[in-house]
Amino acid sequence: MSPISLHGRHIVFFSWRDTRNPEGGGAEVYLEQIARGLGARGARVSIFCAEHGAAPRDEVVDGVRFHRRGSKMAVYARGLLALATGRFGRHDLIVDVQNGMPFFTRLLSRKPVVVLVHHVHREQWPVVYPGLTGRIGWWIESRLAPRLYRGSQYVAVSRATLEELVGLGIDRSRIAVVHNGTEQPAAMDIDKSPEPSVCTVGRLVPHKQVEQAIDACVRLREELPDLCLTVVGDGWWAEQLEAHAASVGAAEWVRFLGHVDEERKHQIYAESWVMALPSLKEGWGLVIGEAGMHRTPTVAYRSAGGTQESINDGFSGILAEDFEGFVEGLRRILNDEHLLKELSSGARSMSQHYTWEHAQHSFALVVTTVLEGERVHTSDPEGENPPPGPML
Repeated sequence: MSPISLHGRHIVFFSWRDTRNPEGGGAEVYLEQIARGLGARGARVSIFCAEHGAAPRDEVVDGVRFHRRGSKMAVYARGLLALATGRFGRHDLIVDVQNGMPFFTRLLSRKPVVVLVHHVHREQWPVVYPGLTGRIGWWIESRLAPRLYRGSQYVAVSRATLEELVGLGIDRSRIAVVHNGTEQPAAMDIDKSPEPSVCTVGRLVPHKQVEQAIDACVRLREELPDLCLTVVGDGWWAEQLEAHAASVGAAEWVRFLGHVDEERKHQIYAESWVMALPSLKEGWGLVIGEAGMHRTPTVAYRSAGGTQESINDGFSGILAEDFEGFVEGLRRILNDEHLLKELSSGARSMSQHYTWEHAQHSFALVVTTVLEGERVHTSDPEGENPPPGPML
């Protein structure tokens, strides 16, 4: 990869959350990895996001300056206020992270704006915000935002998201794909658990559909009575999930660990035989690569979107078409030692293929190209980046 210099450039990210936010997830890991990559290439990088009790309002971490203002919803208005009052000083480019809702930065800045989208929220709006609020949110995302940012460069994290954006009327020639990476964890001398074990890792919110992981394991315990499920993560849906586990008689063998540190999270990956990811929608599914680093394959839904790229079906995990297929995928892996071995090897291979170094370089290439007044519209700014291994 040829070196890229952004010396003297100031890039401002507007994001709903950061990784220290209790509701932060894979999208925020991507955000900060990309921000650090731009900083390493000489740029001055600022991130504006919502404030919360787990971090100060202003701080510098790894050379990236964080400005935290406003609540979960007020952050959008506070972001526009900060931009209008010149809080960031001179800036050269804005990255508007559209997590369903854009920051409307295009209204106040004449500088180039790159719109970063992990996935389109068509299915999530009615689940998270039923009724009028969800309909308004979807109208903003699907109708207003494409018009407001019609001249801007887009970055999608998967080809599935690219196609979703094209479906909203965004010109394919303005969309680049920059995949997630996977960070190599510290070496761990941990064996798989002696009894069948499943984990699910992520925020505990309705659209992650963790209930389906619980229900699938309830079904499988009929033939695997020692099976256990470990749920890692926290969120406002946690109490409902614990109540659901109790209602289906799973309270004794479903472990809710809440938020854990990175070392403990990777221990769970390493111990588990397979990861269940029944999420309604994933732009990529960062946890898939994290689990894969520990030779833990994943079962997920094909319809989630980005899972079609982060999982090579039959090589590094299994993509299911519906709940029955989801249960069957877990059953096959837990009962077939040969298949588990093959998928474990494939998951490890897949996780090593996508690196943060490549993602950082590709995003920096998008930024420099936009600053030069051009567009990037290849599947991957550095060329095709196909998944390894055969399709089985």
